[in-house]
Amino acid sequence: MAVTSWFDSHAHLQDEAYNPDRDAVLERARLQGVHRVLLPSSSYADANLAIALARQDERLLCAVGCHPHEAAAFFDQTPDDWQALVAANRQAPIVAIGEIGLDYHYDFSPRESQRKAFWSQLELSHALGLPVIIHEREATADCLHLLEKAQAAGLLAPEPGVFHCFSGSVETARLVLAMGFCLGFDGPVTFKNAKKALAVIEACPHDRLLLETDSPYLTPVPFRGQRNEPGHLPLIGARVAQLWQLTVEAVAEISTANACRLFRVKPGDESTETAPRTGC
Repeated sequence: MAVTSWFDSHAHLQDEAYNPDRDAVLERARLQGVHRVLLPSSSYADANLAIALARQDERLLCAVGCHPHEAAAFFDQTPDDWQALVAANRQAPIVAIGEIGLDYHYDFSPRESQRKAFWSQLELSHALGLPVIIHEREATADCLHLLEKAQAAGLLAPEPGVFHCFSGSVETARLVLAMGFCLGFDGPVTFKNAKKALAVIEACPHDRLLLETDSPYLTPVPFRGQRNEPGHLPLIGARVAQLWQLTVEAVAEISTANACRLFRVKPGDESTETAPRTGC
């Protein structure tokens, strides 16, 4: 029998919440069959933390980018600084730009700063040939507008990235999918009030779905209210399996293959096609 293998495509394991027991968290993930974890970053400093952590463990991949909450500080570094960070650390390996996007719920950064940082990072992803991990909250119209503009300018690859923690409608999902994006789903799909997300999953092509925990946030049932961790990913996969009327093993295989394809990771190997890790 094949071993079930999961890919957590979004977990902030560099967060200080894991400082006391990060090794134990990773071991629990391994015991649950979670063999790869992608660490997105929220700022330049956070990107360096993710890179340093990924260099220590071959199970970890990372993405570098500026979260919309931190957009006001994005231009403290130049685009050349961000490109140099990737160039110096592709063997970490860096496999994406993210998480980037727009968040109008909290407005921790001015909306114009968010839009400028988002656009600059779409240009960065194009220049580096890396997919993007998009965070969008209560900013659907502006996010889609900028992505349509980027697509018209030739900045988006045929499969440009993933909408992390997708919470939009089926109609919005169709627009995003039409641009070539994948959709990422997290712990909220296990909540009782998750009707909209479940409808999107049912309509989502099987080759466009990624699974993620967004650890330490969005903990699935039955651990809701506790710190999240990658070892909970199979609980999210089990909910998808129910909706798709497939085995949990099949969902693990499908979602892992999708993540490997998007981030150009060789299935069954911890290295990447574009940036094999050596000497770690």
